[in-house]
Amino acid sequence: MGWTMTLKDDFGVIAWTRRAENYLILFLLLSLFSIPVQSDIVFPKEHHFSWKAGQWGQCIGKECGTGGVQTRTIWCVHMEGWTTHHSHCKHTDKPESQRHCFKVCDWHQDLFEWEVSEWGSCVLVPFFSNELKLRTVECITAQHGLQRRKVHCVRTSNRTTVTSKICEFFSQKPPLEQACLIPCPQDCVVSDFTSWSSCSKTCGAGLQHRTRHVLATPMYGGANCPNLTETRTCSNPVDCPAWEDKYQYSLKVGAWSKCRLLHHKDILLSGRTTVEFSTTSNENNTVTLHTLASHHHSHHNHQAHVHKYPMSWELEVGYQTRQVRCTRSDGRNAMLSLCTKNNSPLTFQACVMPKDCQTSDWSSWSPCSKTCRSTDLSPGYRLRSRIMTQIPVSGGELCPALEEKEACNIIGDLLPNCPRYVWRTTDWGECRILPFLSQQDQRLANISILCGGGIQTRKTYCVQIPDDSAPHHRNEVSRPVNARLCASEEPPAAVQQCSIPCQRHCLLSPWSPWGACLHDNCKVPQGKKGFRQRRREVLWESSSSAETCPHLVESIPCEDPACYMWQVQQEETCIPTESSCGPGTAVQNVTCISSEGLYVPVGHCVDDPPRREIVCEVACPADCVVGSWSSWSPCSHSCATKKAEGRQSRTRTVLAIPGKEGKERPATPGLEEWRVCNDHPCMVFYWEVSAWGPCVEDTSMDLNGTNFWNGTPTCAVGIQTRKVSCMKMNGGSVISKRCSESSRPETVRPCFLPCKKDCTVTPFSEWTACPSTCMPENATAATQSRYRTISQRSANGGQECPDTLYEERECETLVCPVYRWRTHKWHSCTLVPDSVQRGLGGPGEACGNGLETRGLSCVGESDESANMTECLQWAGALPPQIRDCRLACKDDCTLTAWSKFSECAGCGSSRSRKRSLTGRSKKREHCLNEKLYPLEETEACPCEEFLSQPHGNWSSCILPDPSVPGSLQGWMSHREVKECGQGLRYRAVACIDQQGHLVNPTLCTHSGYMVEVCHIPCPLDCKLSDWSAWSACSVSCGSGLKIRSKWLREKAFNGGRPCPKLDLKNQTQVYEAVPCHSECSQYEWRVEPWSICTINTADDLPACGEGVQSRKIRCVKKGTSGDASAVEDSLCDQEEMPPRAQVCFLACPNDCVMAPWEPWTNCPLQCEQGTARNRSRHILRLPTSENSACPELVQSELCTLNSTCFTYQYRVSDWSTCQLSEHAICGQGSRLRLLDCIRSDGKIVKLEKCEQFGQINKWRLSESCVVDCPISCVLSDWSPWVECSHTCGSQGLSVRTRRILQEAHDEGRPCPSQLTQTKPCPIRPCYTWVLSDWSPCTVQGAECGEGLRRRNLSCVVHWGGWPESPPQPVEEELCGDKRRQQVQQDMEQPCFVPCPGDCHLTEWSSWSSCQLICLEGRGFETTGRQARSRAVIVQVMENQDSCPHQVFETQPCKEGKCHSYEWKAGGWSNNKRAVWCQRSDGVNVTGGCFPQKRPTTVRHCHPPCTKPFSHCTPSGVCGCEKGYTEVMTTHGFLDYCTRTPGVDNNKKADVKTNSGRLKPGPPQVQDLFSEWTLQPVGPDGRVKLWVYAVTVVGFILILFVIALSFLVWYVYIILFGDSSLCTVGKTKAPLSVSHTVDETRPNTEKQSKFL
Repeated sequence: MGWTMTLKDDFGVIAWTRRAENYLILFLLLSLFSIPVQSDIVFPKEHHFSWKAGQWGQCIGKECGTGGVQTRTIWCVHMEGWTTHHSHCKHTDKPESQRHCFKVCDWHQDLFEWEVSEWGSCVLVPFFSNELKLRTVECITAQHGLQRRKVHCVRTSNRTTVTSKICEFFSQKPPLEQACLIPCPQDCVVSDFTSWSSCSKTCGAGLQHRTRHVLATPMYGGANCPNLTETRTCSNPVDCPAWEDKYQYSLKVGAWSKCRLLHHKDILLSGRTTVEFSTTSNENNTVTLHTLASHHHSHHNHQAHVHKYPMSWELEVGYQTRQVRCTRSDGRNAMLSLCTKNNSPLTFQACVMPKDCQTSDWSSWSPCSKTCRSTDLSPGYRLRSRIMTQIPVSGGELCPALEEKEACNIIGDLLPNCPRYVWRTTDWGECRILPFLSQQDQRLANISILCGGGIQTRKTYCVQIPDDSAPHHRNEVSRPVNARLCASEEPPAAVQQCSIPCQRHCLLSPWSPWGACLHDNCKVPQGKKGFRQRRREVLWESSSSAETCPHLVESIPCEDPACYMWQVQQEETCIPTESSCGPGTAVQNVTCISSEGLYVPVGHCVDDPPRREIVCEVACPADCVVGSWSSWSPCSHSCATKKAEGRQSRTRTVLAIPGKEGKERPATPGLEEWRVCNDHPCMVFYWEVSAWGPCVEDTSMDLNGTNFWNGTPTCAVGIQTRKVSCMKMNGGSVISKRCSESSRPETVRPCFLPCKKDCTVTPFSEWTACPSTCMPENATAATQSRYRTISQRSANGGQECPDTLYEERECETLVCPVYRWRTHKWHSCTLVPDSVQRGLGGPGEACGNGLETRGLSCVGESDESANMTECLQWAGALPPQIRDCRLACKDDCTLTAWSKFSECAGCGSSRSRKRSLTGRSKKREHCLNEKLYPLEETEACPCEEFLSQPHGNWSSCILPDPSVPGSLQGWMSHREVKECGQGLRYRAVACIDQQGHLVNPTLCTHSGYMVEVCHIPCPLDCKLSDWSAWSACSVSCGSGLKIRSKWLREKAFNGGRPCPKLDLKNQTQVYEAVPCHSECSQYEWRVEPWSICTINTADDLPACGEGVQSRKIRCVKKGTSGDASAVEDSLCDQEEMPPRAQVCFLACPNDCVMAPWEPWTNCPLQCEQGTARNRSRHILRLPTSENSACPELVQSELCTLNSTCFTYQYRVSDWSTCQLSEHAICGQGSRLRLLDCIRSDGKIVKLEKCEQFGQINKWRLSESCVVDCPISCVLSDWSPWVECSHTCGSQGLSVRTRRILQEAHDEGRPCPSQLTQTKPCPIRPCYTWVLSDWSPCTVQGAECGEGLRRRNLSCVVHWGGWPESPPQPVEEELCGDKRRQQVQQDMEQPCFVPCPGDCHLTEWSSWSSCQLICLEGRGFETTGRQARSRAVIVQVMENQDSCPHQVFETQPCKEGKCHSYEWKAGGWSNNKRAVWCQRSDGVNVTGGCFPQKRPTTVRHCHPPCTKPFSHCTPSGVCGCEKGYTEVMTTHGFLDYCTRTPGVDNNKKADVKTNSGRLKPGPPQVQDLFSEWTLQPVGPDGRVKLWVYAVTVVGFILILFVIALSFLVWYVYIILFGDSSLCTVGKTKAPLSVSHTVDETRPNTEKQSKFL
């Protein structure tokens, strides 16, 4: 059979048949076999030369196929390996260098490919060579291993394998193995042994055992686990009685066979049970059941899928059997009668035929969860599912996974970029100052006039930014989304400070003096009416507009105005015309000046100019001389009224009296002149202006574009107007003519209109999700909503905002379909067939226990048939399809049916029902056993009364939410949140029935809560007093500060605005300081003119010469008029008091007359030492006699500091506090200080003095400042309540949060501590299926053998705090479908109960702790392992051959720990000690520690102690027994032991110590002291260093003793050897010695030399 595959390319169609493929393979194989294995082919030749060939090259050809050519290189070589010319080699033997080949085409590559398997596990390298080497070096990190895989060359058409050489034509063969790393070997680690069990027999000899369990299994080539069991014999002192049977007999049953259906062919014989009595059989645990081979397949394993979705379920009843035998305690079989006695064992039973779980086909894959390209590069996933179409029955195969999940879009390069989420903000709201006011001030404040620093807020919301890379998204507008999507970024500021300009009072200069009478317009003078004006200037301009300042110009009407006037200055002295005295002329300078004092052309002055020469007179010697006129006195009135006018005067004095024929003195009135001053009426006029009106559009002007005016975009030009009125001082408005038109303020000015701003709103958000699950038909319809946000409000006449910002609509309700189970009639009770019962030795009659089943189908709402999957999803719990039944046997007890339950008497009562025995059962003894056949049943009556029980604590007090319905997440309403008032607090209520079970809380209360009104106390701000009165100025003379302050009245409570800083007296430090100026004296000396000079002369002498003149001085208050009353002189400065009298000089007729002294000239500014000042005067009348001389014309005096010379400098006062507008709370302000001029002697003088002396004012007298605003904490709205943390139970909490938008600043109200609120959730009962523990292994109808352990599934209710709250059993319907829950886990497990004598495995040990593979205490894996094991128990030694093997298993686990192992050792005792391995958590184990590092358990001496009476000491060296002393060799080793003299055998002495004198004590004490004796030899056998030191010291000591003895002997001979030199008993030794030494000095010198 052949097939044809057609490949099409650009050149046409090529047909490639299977036969051609086979030819290709054959050709390729032949080509491969013809290729030499080695590249060198050596041919023998004479002279030791041969040809050598290289490798065949690639097959080359113009076309693919058989026309290809391969070439290779051929060269001639010597046998020694060097290359030579090809002529040395024989050409007849030259190999061919070219051959034909099959050139592989490119499309051939599609026919074959490499098939590669997955890499195998990493295996240690020695394992490949079957070498197992003992580890002699401890593994530190990892071991080298290999991974292998299989590589085949296969056809792509049918995946059959061909030779690898074919695929090598196309590509290199993938590697078969690769290096890998294996963690260090992990040996098996087991626990310590348990204690020994009790003896298996109570009499005679028995066995006892102990076991241990596996803690960690061997891995990566580690050592295998040792035996987990140790067994030893035990004997009892009591012998077994002789009459007792040696063996025990037990009925042992096998496992139940698989359930099978009865076939008609099996009527005669279905099975026989045979028992093997052979004593030599090793199959001790088997029973053979001979059955006929069935030619039919298992029904449940190969059941065909008749319906993809079945419409009903039917069950079949079959039977199952088991083997039974009698076993002896030695493991041998015995006759069945020895075990069964009179009762036949149960060997058959009815069963339900198993059915496997069946599922539908897989659904389509869901869309990938990853739909866009994100930065984290994590893949998405997709799901597919299938549904169960048949529930597994009676041990059928459990359902496979009903859902699959796989990764998708792993790279995602082709996906669009994921949307980004960013914060957006609305426009800032209006600037508000009210939040800065305290509670009391807020009630009293006029909000409309507040200004200064404020606060403004805006809303933040999260939007989705479209993908810019997609062109169709570029025009999309960002729509708002849930704020949680922007949670990764910090939201922008929602609160900021702002300012409202204040209308402050301008700081003005004093009024200037009234000016001259001028025309209103000097350029065009009209009429004889004019104005006199005075002006003032703005010293401090506020940030507000200028209309807040008062008028700056005042006018007074006057007559005969003159804008220009003549100015006369006398330049020369009077020159007599005829003689040296008498009339003459003087020349004066006449110029024209303006009203401002500027020189102008003469033509501007309208009046005739004054004469340049004027008549004057020079006094002759006999003439009376009168002084010049004084200055005009101050005007008595500032203006003229009908009753009074202003007057001022000036005077002159007589300087010389006339002589004979001289000019007489003028009359007294001629010495004084008066004139009218300030004759203008007392009417002052000024222009008053109103505030500028609003800016209105002026269509006559256009700016042609957008400009910026004060930082605001403007789109058009408008005008502002204001009203200007002429006002009379202290009167009302007058006609405009009364005011100067030239100073009239403007009434119209241009302005810029701000652009119109239309309202801007975001698009609507997406609709909120509707419920994904269906709803019951009568349920309330769910709603979904969407919203949009105003990002910019309309202004300046722009388009208004829409009314609809929130929309809500009903969801399209998906009504849950209605399906129900339809149960069929129960089938008749099915028993095990008679043939089976007879074949197994059962009863002969057709009676006993059986099973009955019924069918199950699914119907819809209209009773139409539906497939079973619909009911599995919607119909609830499955009705039972199986129930036990019994066909009564003749010996069975018969009873009547149960009666109805009796009536209930109420809650807490019980009801009962009864039945009775019938027929012969009344007389049968076993039927009268009411434990087996109860005749009455009692149960508690149902009760509908419930108890409401409060649970848990009260929630915090929750204030009502002021937000409108429909407020949304992400919508921040920034405002001051109310933090006090009346609220509600909640406490959960548990609803309990009469049995103490938790039930739905709605049965007790409507909401599930106890609700109680609560109150949160409102915060009380710190209260201060009103401002105190201003203090006196800080200085009594000059510029200073005056202060006023506030003090504390009430402290803040409950989080109110805090008080300012307190001083030590607990008073606040709130004060305000403003500049003040204290006049150095409020009073001044006021003087009157000097009186006439009085000459005291005789009557006949002329009244001339020296005299006295006086004047009146008064102390008056400064600023008062001339006729002010005087005050006490003490109030004025006494140092500056003017003199009341002075010496005057009235010149005689012939004397020289001098003019008064002119003022002193100025001293240098710095009053340098040695400088002088001058004053001068001139002669008014020359003396008559030439011999008489005039006095000096010039005087000089030294400039003395603080006497005749003064310096001046500026001084500033301290700064005031920051001054705000009276309507401002905080913000921008100004602070001021004042300037003084200080004379060098400390006196304060007028500022003009400093200016006069050239001082430059560099001081800044005002500057801007800022008063911090008391910003209170600003919070966001509370978020919506999140869903309960638990869906049931008492642990559920619902939480809502808020965040701080603005922290409190300065003295603002602080943020509350509560940013999170919790509320208990309603306590709903938690219904849970509870799986019980496995029951002990039970064997049905026998003592041992194969049995079952079971566990139950029960429905319990608990409070959610399980196991703190114990669960209580309730009806199974509350938990759901029990049958569907049971099929998800095993409810039965086969088990084995060992018979006496059986060798068996123990139960599984508990799982060990979770352990990780670690390196240096750090794990490099996330999943650990834990192990458990089963040990082997031997009950009879004869059965050891039939024992199973010990087993262990592992499972992965989480939260593992790193364990390390180390050797531990006990103390030495008789050169032995205990050594064990300990895990890092303190558990003693076997295995885990490196064997080569195990410490020694027995200590030995090297060399061994073989000398008599020697032994090995604990220090590891040889020593002698008690009573013997060690004698050591020169090398430090023990030579022999010698008995210690004078010491008993039980005493030990040492030549170097006093240890022999110790009293005998316990051996332990003696051993202890033996460690303290001085040992001359160390453990290494060398003599210790101290031995050599003692030897040297001893030798030196001996030399010293010898020298000392000789010296004493010699002195004795010298002193007492000659008896003639001293008289014994009469002469004192010192004198004798002295004398002897003196007389025998030469001898002494000789002796000293000798010495």
